[in-house]
Amino acid sequence: MIGKKLEINYTEYSSIDELEARDRELVEAAFEAQKSSYAPYSHFNVGAAILMENGTIVKGSNQENAASPSGLCAERTAMFAAGAAYPGMPMLAMAIAGGPEYSLCSDPATPCGACRQVMAEYQKIGRKPMSIILAGQDKIWKFQKVDDVLPLIFDSI
Repeated sequence: MIGKKLEINYTEYSSIDELEARDRELVEAAFEAQKSSYAPYSHFNVGAAILMENGTIVKGSNQENAASPSGLCAERTAMFAAGAAYPGMPMLAMAIAGGPEYSLCSDPATPCGACRQVMAEYQKIGRKPMSIILAGQDKIWKFQKVDDVLPLIFDSI
């Protein structure tokens, strides 16, 4: 038996002002996307924004439905829109912002497992690392690649 350890690396910022201009623009786009969230059941509103390789920013928000689980998370809404509009184009970065009643959580809201796996798929398709930025009210976490939010990515097929 061999004991092993997984590590993830990320940078924590205390303010959006500490971010590089490109990352700040992406986080602001996620804040804007959160405003279009439709969450009458959970009352937890999430916005996501993706920076495409061509510089375009694609936004998405969570969309709930009374016939749960027919709704969709903000991250997948944005990724599927980006994948449909720009097939095969690398997604370089994604910013996510969420909280109750259109506010932000103190610590950043984190993506669900299904969204993380879809992120991994699009990172693989794009053949470039996709950074993930999670924005909260009191801090922002930046991960350099999807592998850091989903260790042991399922890619066995």
